[in-house]
Amino acid sequence: MRFFPESLENYINQHSSAPSALLQELERDTHLRCLMPQMCSGHQQGRLLALLSKMLRPKRILEIGTFTGYSALCLAEGLTNDGHLHSIDNNAETLEIAQSYVNRSDFSQKITFHHGTGLEWIDRLEESWDIVFIDADKENYPNYLEALLPRLKAGAIVIADNVLWSGKVVDDLSRDKETEALKKYNQLIYKTYNFEVVILSVRDGISLARFNGNINED
Repeated sequence: MRFFPESLENYINQHSSAPSALLQELERDTHLRCLMPQMCSGHQQGRLLALLSKMLRPKRILEIGTFTGYSALCLAEGLTNDGHLHSIDNNAETLEIAQSYVNRSDFSQKITFHHGTGLEWIDRLEESWDIVFIDADKENYPNYLEALLPRLKAGAIVIADNVLWSGKVVDDLSRDKETEALKKYNQLIYKTYNFEVVILSVRDGISLARFNGNINED
């Protein structure tokens, strides 16, 4: 999937820090082995996730939607020495790919994968989160957000991918469940709960929100 002209995308990549050799291999492998390789975060988004994590130095990261593990490896780059990342996905085959690459990385002891649904594991994991990255089934984005609220630390960062959904969020004729759920998520995190939020026009849209630690009364 291209969201910019190829020449501009190449320019962005050429002027952004390069991913590791392992990440480059994982991205190639994902394109060879997976039916929807565009789900891989890739260079631009991966470097953004890594940079945010390095700036925040989180102790606990939750990722909802693992795919082949590219984004997990990027987010893990900023973990504290005693930090840990938990990643959830219901696809056993892609989790195997993710695990194989994590085993070869410097983060093999810092990343744990969980097979199942996000809502199932949010309740099961008794953790408070510094960073949450949501990149799973779009129709559950609002449900993920509401389930996460009691487990977010004050100042926690919630990152959500695909929030522009190829522009469908501003198309009145697009009323499928995924589009409606993404519009609801964007509205909830902007207006209903106490977040500072900005939507970045990176790839398919990334929502970046800081939780202020309480819920608006109004």
